[in-house]
Amino acid sequence: MQAQRATKLRVIEAPLNYLAADSETPYVYAYEPPPGMPYRAGRYEAQTVGIADARAIVGELSLDREGFLLRRAPTAVRDLYDDAEVKSLYYPEIERLVQAETGAEKVVIFDHTVRNTAIGKPGRGVREPAINVHNDYTEKSGPQRVRDLLEPAEAEARLQRRFIEVNVWRPIAGPVEAWPIALCDAQTLEMKDFVASERRFPDRIGEIYAVKYNPRHRWFYFPHMAREEVLFIKCFDSARDGRARLSAHSAFVDPETRADAPARESIEVRTLAFF
Repeated sequence: MQAQRATKLRVIEAPLNYLAADSETPYVYAYEPPPGMPYRAGRYEAQTVGIADARAIVGELSLDREGFLLRRAPTAVRDLYDDAEVKSLYYPEIERLVQAETGAEKVVIFDHTVRNTAIGKPGRGVREPAINVHNDYTEKSGPQRVRDLLEPAEAEARLQRRFIEVNVWRPIAGPVEAWPIALCDAQTLEMKDFVASERRFPDRIGEIYAVKYNPRHRWFYFPHMAREEVLFIKCFDSARDGRARLSAHSAFVDPETRADAPARESIEVRTLAFF
């Protein structure tokens, strides 16, 4: 983000939870851990940062530069809590959106998460917001996800060409007041900021990136997102040609949120786009 553009933006200050510089290597179990093993590891600490309202520059943002963008895209789905309706109707909508936005030859949707700050209970289909700065894929887990999802021959062929992982986030009810998403300008991230964090499942080990604080980071958000809006977040890009490859994001406490603001309800769909 160029400095001259940033000067026209309204900025709030809020704490974001970063992995502490002296933290042990983070991990989390997605099931009951073995006897004597803690459920998770990793120490996080809050850093107060400026978070700019990006609505004034919404038309200037790029997945290949900042790593995120906002689009108006109403959905025909009535109930985004209905798993069957989401898979039968919403997945095709998102596939078309990602294909149109990226120009990808093929889009594969592999899962979705519903979150609700009022009723979110881990392990019951509805989850709470992710409140630590992170990125959903790593240099290891990005390609591995392709191998997990495609037949071996197709996976290896696809891995020879560019692919990206894009999350598409939408409010289930809006406007969103509580726990909006902060997005880091990918141009301000450095590889030394990322720390691989294992996600331990009964049958596999996945990875995401936890993120350490760097004063270079520039943060943005889109206040009061409506149900008719979607947020694209590029979490991984296999290309090494100067485009944004990795990003970082987190839910955060907006200091301007009303005390009686409604719960934040949202759905995010994870996609792979192949070129």
